[in-house]
Amino acid sequence: MLKKLKEILTSIPATIIGGIFLIASFVLSKLSIDFPLDPAWITILICGLPLLYNAIRKLICNRGISKISSALLISIAMAAAIAIGDLFAAGEVAFIMAIGEILEDLTTDRAKKGLKKLISLSPTQGRKLENGTETMISAAEIKEGDILRILPGETVPVDGRILTGETSVDQSVLTGESMPVDKTVGDEVFGGTVNRFGVIDIKATKVGEDSSLQKLIRMVQDAEEKKAPMQRTADKCASWLVPVALLIAVITYLVTKDIVRAVTVLVVFCPCALVLATPTAVMAAIGQATKHGVIIKSGEALETMGRVTAIAFDKTGTLTYGTPEVSDVISLSGSMSETELLTLVASAEGKSEHPLGKAIVAHAKRNNLPLTESTCFSMTGGKGIRATVADHDIVCGTENFLHENGITLSAETKEHLEQLRNQGKVSLLVGESGTCIGILALSDVLRPEASSMITKLHSMHTKAVLLTGDNKKTAEYFATQAGITETHAELLPEEKVAHITELSSHGNTVCMIGDGINDAPALKSANVGVAMGTMGSDIAVEAADIALMGDDINKIPYLKRLSNATINTIKFSITLSMLINILAVVLSVLGLLNPTTGALVHNAGSVFVVLIATLLYDRKFE
Repeated sequence: MLKKLKEILTSIPATIIGGIFLIASFVLSKLSIDFPLDPAWITILICGLPLLYNAIRKLICNRGISKISSALLISIAMAAAIAIGDLFAAGEVAFIMAIGEILEDLTTDRAKKGLKKLISLSPTQGRKLENGTETMISAAEIKEGDILRILPGETVPVDGRILTGETSVDQSVLTGESMPVDKTVGDEVFGGTVNRFGVIDIKATKVGEDSSLQKLIRMVQDAEEKKAPMQRTADKCASWLVPVALLIAVITYLVTKDIVRAVTVLVVFCPCALVLATPTAVMAAIGQATKHGVIIKSGEALETMGRVTAIAFDKTGTLTYGTPEVSDVISLSGSMSETELLTLVASAEGKSEHPLGKAIVAHAKRNNLPLTESTCFSMTGGKGIRATVADHDIVCGTENFLHENGITLSAETKEHLEQLRNQGKVSLLVGESGTCIGILALSDVLRPEASSMITKLHSMHTKAVLLTGDNKKTAEYFATQAGITETHAELLPEEKVAHITELSSHGNTVCMIGDGINDAPALKSANVGVAMGTMGSDIAVEAADIALMGDDINKIPYLKRLSNATINTIKFSITLSMLINILAVVLSVLGLLNPTTGALVHNAGSVFVVLIATLLYDRKFE
């Protein structure tokens, strides 16, 4: 009941009403208009009761010095002002604190939808094979050792090992790999991944809470719980502000025998400007970042970004675009040009459902090549295709697939393959009449701004590390292109978390930048997580502290500069507010201020803090 009432009173509409009544109180007093009930009472009730509730709750529930809070000091000041009949002063400090609370809430609220979306990826059913019969059962009923059949397009329900069949599996949900991974008998598959084509039968090895997807979900949950909320600056100082304020007020009364001076000391000592310093600067910085397509979810993330000394990057969709593109067309036949080879292969792949085949066809169409419909098309899952295009009977696929079709690779062909592997590219071999006639290579594409962004980070003494689920040669190739010297490849989500932890253990403040669902645990485990907002998964965006909505990684150096400026602004505002408070206390002790004028003076400090913070909004950081 009390909690519900507090939520209503601390809402934005209620606070606005409180402000209206406070203005009415001020205007009526200046016009010397008597009113049966001072409107400031309404402000005190709306804005003051939540503060009193917080003060009492912390006194009862907290331990040690944490029982003392800024809410306690403000409650004492309100009570003292009411006791001497200065209702405006009591309402004014309560209203300013309510504004500070709202601003902070707006900057620190975190969305919790990402975890629900991750949980929604959990498969709900599986196709169990028993005595030659297929039966659909719920995923919860699947037991270790059960034989399951997975059809093309279906999600793998649990972790398992392939017994029969060949296919390619989209493992991006777990590893972030940009391309499907070919699987055959004996290979492992993971729950939550997608069977792209080819029927496979698997034996369940890890079910329920032991499956890879469930472990991923638990890691996000655990990392979320480890994140401590940002402490308010005023509450950090409350352990000494409250005793000092009370001591000075008591001494003032004992020396001057003037209760008004003592109450004025309590009023001017209220940390209104101190409370506003952080949220107003953060709000201005967040507004500045939003203009540049960067969404910052909390002031804590903004502050932490400025302290970052090491940044871990995912590869696919972060440093790269995350989509395979044809990068090389190599004709090994003297009678066929590269364009003719590309046209022939694209025509053959026209009926293929494999992502690499689709990428080849799309590339040919972008180049306006005349494609011919193939005949006698057949596909072997995870290996390649056979097709007839005009008078060409060709085979397209892996090295093993060509060997199975009686095609031996020459030394020149093997040399080309090795060069392409060292460049992190996937090769598709093309054979005809027992000979390899060409190679098509596909690769992810490095973002053009990646190299300059890494250079800027190095100039800011920030270490860059690559953490990826892709194979080692691909990772090392792209890392070299971007200028990253430390690379860790073929990582599962928990291994990315382990590397983040290791970086932190060496005294680094770590930022993780990623875009996939598999990056969510690492994003949460890092001191600050940054997600690629446009291409990135909703779960990665929700798990992160900051989202780059334009996928512009050049914004990373900008974020550090903005964060540093914000922290410097906060420190300056806090120093200014403390100096104003000290001056106001001295004037209060000397009797030059009363509770109302004291409230107005220290309110001026709050105005200065807000004005200083707004300068952040239009400052240039590029």
